[in-house]
Amino acid sequence: GSHNVRSQAYAMAIAETLQIPPRRFELQVLYGMADKLAKAIVAKGYRVRVYCPYGELIPGMSYLIRRLLENTANSSFLRQNLEERPIEELLAPPNPHSLLPTLHAPCPTPHFHNAPDADYADAEQRDRALQAIQSVRQRLGKTYQPLINGEYVATEAHVDSLNPSNFSETVGQVGLISIEQADRAIESAKAAFPGWQKTPAIERAGILRTAADLMTERRDELAAWMVFETGKPLNEANGEVSEAIDFCRYYADEMERLDAGVAYDFPGETNRYHYQPLGIVVVISPWNFPLAIPTGMAVAALVAGNCVLLKPAETSSIIIAKLTEILVEAGIPRGVFQYVPGKGSTAGAHLVKHPKTNMITFTGSQEVGCRIYADAAVLQPGQKHLKRVVAEMGGKNAIIVDESADLDQAVQGVVQSAFGYSGQKCSACSRVIVLEPIYDLFLQRLVEATRSLNLGQAELPSTRVGPVIDAAARDRILEYIEKGRQECDVALEMPSPEGGYFVGPVIFHDVPPTATIAREEIFGPVLAVMRAKGFDEALELANGTQFALTGGLYSRTPSHIEQARTAFEVGNLYINRGITGAIVARQPFGGFKLSGVGSKAGGPDYLLQFLEPRVVTENIQRQGFAPIEGAD
Repeated sequence: GSHNVRSQAYAMAIAETLQIPPRRFELQVLYGMADKLAKAIVAKGYRVRVYCPYGELIPGMSYLIRRLLENTANSSFLRQNLEERPIEELLAPPNPHSLLPTLHAPCPTPHFHNAPDADYADAEQRDRALQAIQSVRQRLGKTYQPLINGEYVATEAHVDSLNPSNFSETVGQVGLISIEQADRAIESAKAAFPGWQKTPAIERAGILRTAADLMTERRDELAAWMVFETGKPLNEANGEVSEAIDFCRYYADEMERLDAGVAYDFPGETNRYHYQPLGIVVVISPWNFPLAIPTGMAVAALVAGNCVLLKPAETSSIIIAKLTEILVEAGIPRGVFQYVPGKGSTAGAHLVKHPKTNMITFTGSQEVGCRIYADAAVLQPGQKHLKRVVAEMGGKNAIIVDESADLDQAVQGVVQSAFGYSGQKCSACSRVIVLEPIYDLFLQRLVEATRSLNLGQAELPSTRVGPVIDAAARDRILEYIEKGRQECDVALEMPSPEGGYFVGPVIFHDVPPTATIAREEIFGPVLAVMRAKGFDEALELANGTQFALTGGLYSRTPSHIEQARTAFEVGNLYINRGITGAIVARQPFGGFKLSGVGSKAGGPDYLLQFLEPRVVTENIQRQGFAPIEGAD
């Protein structure tokens, strides 16, 4: 937003240079302050939002004063324009000698650009997405088999994948591998590893970029499969496709950077620091991010030169079958990537314990993650290495709202963070801690904002809260809601639609820190609102959990913001924004304590977990004459 003609024109010029269509971004002006500018921008085909302050006068006074100071300052474009300064002066570039903030070191991959989401405000893109949903609906009910050593194989056991929005609709049937087939997959990976390890990193990276291009082409179809199989609302499914594309391209860039190695040379001696792959990586992926997370874990292992066995969650195995199609089409050799759907308690556990498995990367519950960690630590007969484990295991995430917060911003951020995808994100907000002076007002506004959410089938563009994943999840969430009623007071309980696994958002207020819903991860649309007398107490409540994944703060008090930076115990802290929706290469994601172990996904350290560092030292000083054998 700006009332400076030069700034607006500069933004348009950048967009044209980057070939960003005019409808993919918007320009903003304040109501009554730049009407002619707004009309001129609209005439050029750009979207303009007219921003009008609305609300109570006293809370909004600080905003109005800030705007008054900005627009009456000597440097203000509006003031200078009203003073009829020469046009050359008004359009002159900013003073290059202005004081600039100290900049940090540049990103190691400055050429990386995140994939843009589809814009469903655009009728053409919205129609394509809805057409994809209808097209995918015509293909429901098929059978999907495991891919072992480049071939799809028949299985004895199968599982039906049901549409969470309509559990009478079968999305498809998935074949589940046996223990014998799991062993075959391991042996195939072992045989494929030497050739894949020797494949140049630039070629492996090229396959990932091809996969990203294929995902871009199939964006609407992939989003539609997520809508049907996991009940993810269309807009969120669209964003997840972008994240999967980003993982492919970012890790391709990172591997090319790491492949260069490092030279630590001295006179008469060379020292080469380089990386080699580990071997066989078992990827055990979750259902709540059925495309992005498994894509990220799998392609990171692949581009590092490892062979991958991907065992998806049973409730999202068809989406991984689609990912498998893409990776095969992109050029992954047989045996290098294998799709091995199966029971976690049998096939999954067997792959974790197998002596030829070098690494397990897992996203899911704390209970299963800790079991994998324990099983991987046991040295099996014939095993000649220690297994690595990377595990992301959830959280009990809190947002703090202090008395200086912008309540419009805070309410919107909490609602989206708590109820987006029905609270089924490991990063979702399940606790909001509000300082006492604004507690009642915030709670009132939170309830009304939540009440406005549309509940319904995931395929409808208007849906904000869809179903939960299955009957077991629904029943477990309802049990937590019943416990909440016994321990706390209900501020809002929205009705649940029929025909699917729906649970309407529930807000509890004045929740004590000892309450079950304040301590245990629920993984559903249940929010505990807690009261704090001061900021120190709020931080203590936020940190009073065994998890440390995401957290948030809404505040305009610099001392509170600075205190949260150091004292809020989370892997990802978000200030004055929602706590979900981490973006690759911008907000690398991951936590600590019982939220998991390993480097952050989508960050510069992630690939190192899939690599073994080595140093080769050579003395290059001449040590006398080396005669040629057999010479006279």
